[in-house]
Amino acid sequence: MASENKHVVFDIVGTCVSYDAFFEAIEARLGDRLRAQNIGPARLFGYAWMETGEKEYTYMSLTNKYVPFFDIFRSIFYRVLGQAGIANPRSFATDDDREFLLASYRTLRPRPGLLECFEKLRSAGYTVWALTSGDTTRVAGYLEAAGAKFPEENFFSCDSIGIGKPAPSAYQFILDKFPKENLDLWFAAAHIWDAAAARQCGFKGAWASVWEGEPSPDIYGEMEVTADSLTELADNIISYTGKK
Repeated sequence: MASENKHVVFDIVGTCVSYDAFFEAIEARLGDRLRAQNIGPARLFGYAWMETGEKEYTYMSLTNKYVPFFDIFRSIFYRVLGQAGIANPRSFATDDDREFLLASYRTLRPRPGLLECFEKLRSAGYTVWALTSGDTTRVAGYLEAAGAKFPEENFFSCDSIGIGKPAPSAYQFILDKFPKENLDLWFAAAHIWDAAAARQCGFKGAWASVWEGEPSPDIYGEMEVTADSLTELADNIISYTGKK
């Protein structure tokens, strides 16, 4: 018999919304300057900036000194330019450039099929939740702009927990919200490390290839569900549960 206690917790940034607007802004603002220094493509600098930000956000959380992601993201801009090969980062770019790019990060757009994904799950009896490492105002704004606003009681940020993913206590915080009887509980992400970490805490893992492309099962293991799109992810979650 299908469970009546069905929930899917989604990562948001990178999973439900894409980074395209951010990469486009880097190309528009710094692309020619980067190429003049034989650095490119601009997307690679954006990736390095984001990944360095996520690394240092996680490291700070591990030291029990939690710092919101966006504060770290802003702080490391010139350092990442230096690591990209810019000899004098503060002559190459300005604070106005940095703030323009940070503003673009606040305008990330929904991935194709996002609304259909949520609707499919809700129609199948699932409650949809969000657990994000981003700040509540910014990330909730992405969803609201896409027409996918979450009830406040279904939306959680690591900022309010005071510890970042993938620390087990971040997932346990939301896991404790659910009654344990007949629980069918999923964590859906486009970051395989995120879904894999949630699985270790008792979630089933659902991974979409829309960001990383490669799941690296040799490191992270096999997820219960994988898909190439958000709509397929919803279909596969529903199908998986129906077979049990």
